[in-house]
Amino acid sequence: MMTRQSAEVENNMNSVERLLQYTSSGDIPQEKPYALVDSAPPKTWPTHGAIEFRDLVMSYRPGLPPVLRGVSLRMRGGEKIGVVGRTGAGKSSLMAALFRIVELTSGSILIDGLDIGQMGLSAVRSKIASIPQEAGIFSGTIRSNMDPFSEYDDATLHDALRRSHLLGQSTSSLSLDTPITAGGTNLSVGQRSLLSLARALVKQSKILVLDEATANVDLETDARIQATIKTEFADRTLLCIAHRLRTIINYDRVVVMDQGQIVEVGTPLELFSNDGGIFRSMCNQSGIDAQEIASSRGAP
Repeated sequence: MMTRQSAEVENNMNSVERLLQYTSSGDIPQEKPYALVDSAPPKTWPTHGAIEFRDLVMSYRPGLPPVLRGVSLRMRGGEKIGVVGRTGAGKSSLMAALFRIVELTSGSILIDGLDIGQMGLSAVRSKIASIPQEAGIFSGTIRSNMDPFSEYDDATLHDALRRSHLLGQSTSSLSLDTPITAGGTNLSVGQRSLLSLARALVKQSKILVLDEATANVDLETDARIQATIKTEFADRTLLCIAHRLRTIINYDRVVVMDQGQIVEVGTPLELFSNDGGIFRSMCNQSGIDAQEIASSRGAP
């Protein structure tokens, strides 16, 4: 009995030791300040949603090779850009830089002309809506997941649920008070993605980021999400990491990344016309031809 209890105490102390290491060690890098009053942007910022990446270099830890290497790109407010590339090309790293999950080694990111690296993290992240591949859902209710800080009334939340197609389905019994388990395990994969979409609709941000948001959902849910994005975010800046190429062939431009660099950028048809290009190769593998691209953009 005593031997077993002693062993359990020793095992549990490993957790205590790790917590002490995390809280007292000066070697563990800390995030930048959550809020900086002196450099807070205007309350109406951003008004256009224009984004500029200036020569971005980023590594996940000091001493590791850079995952972004001299990335530069300008996005107009309201422009729709798809980011494609093979695994490890740097697509998700670009999003990590935009949300300042990882700080840049060098370079800068400007939104409507303001350097986000000079702001508090809250000022940046609160102004960008995202629909990730893995929806961050916590235990509570649909209401608390959509509006954790109680900023919106029920009518606004209901409207977002309706526009995201979570409400109004004949098979749906969801409401704002529906209990949600940790990770949203009592929801289907499609419902979790639609809940992320509803969050973005509530936020009404000028910038929306999709990180392979529909990679794991069925084609019907994918179609719902794409249709909602097309209508509800028509005037917003959209940056989409695409798993299914067909979701971005009607975008204004496509950015192709490879080994942490932008290697191709242009309209979908322009990039498709490059026989030896990466985008053309990816389209061929997906069975996409020039006629389909033109049709998706409303060309006759």
